[in-house]
Amino acid sequence: MDFKELIHFLKELQKNNNKEWMDQNRKWYHSVRNDFIQWLDSLNDTMADLDDQYYDTPGKKGINRINNNLMFHPNKPVYKDHFGAGLDKAPNSADFYIEIGIKQSFLAGGFWRPDPKKLRNIRDGIDYNGEELHDIINQKDFKATFGELYEDEKLSRPPKGFAKDHPHIELLKNKTFAVVHNVSNTEVLKSGFENKIVQVYTEMLPFRRYLNEAAMI
Repeated sequence: MDFKELIHFLKELQKNNNKEWMDQNRKWYHSVRNDFIQWLDSLNDTMADLDDQYYDTPGKKGINRINNNLMFHPNKPVYKDHFGAGLDKAPNSADFYIEIGIKQSFLAGGFWRPDPKKLRNIRDGIDYNGEELHDIINQKDFKATFGELYEDEKLSRPPKGFAKDHPHIELLKNKTFAVVHNVSNTEVLKSGFENKIVQVYTEMLPFRRYLNEAAMI
């Protein structure tokens, strides 16, 4: 994968963030996109060998659109400043997300503001066996890789049905259950970047499995 070319394309796109420029450079875009998809296909095969529960996610299925959704975000530019994709992307699951961009690149996974039913299921899972999640996110290697859970909105009071002195009340207050590992473009351009992805994927796996099991209760 020629990430240098991908980043170069994204930089030029952000200088000319309009449909006219994209139409004139669509051949370039498709060349970069197809290269990214092939790279995702290779990663997909690697991940499948690592995890017998892995959900096959070819690059074309995992890659996100480069267009921003202007219906819901009318003030955003027409095109994103990154390429993003989800792997191990079973329906309604906490997938493994990869984003390569000009402002930031990162590897992430979990549930970003899940719907009320799924959020309730996750909280019920924590109520039933929060010790397991507590142990996972406090492992030394996990903390070294991700730090804390992703900072997002939290309830100021206990969620309905949970006591304020619940042993896992701070976890229960979360609306998002996700972790992020930031990577620099220097790391992205290094030859061992795929090894870094495998390392992060493996470290995140118990966390994602816990959430997926809880969400499906």
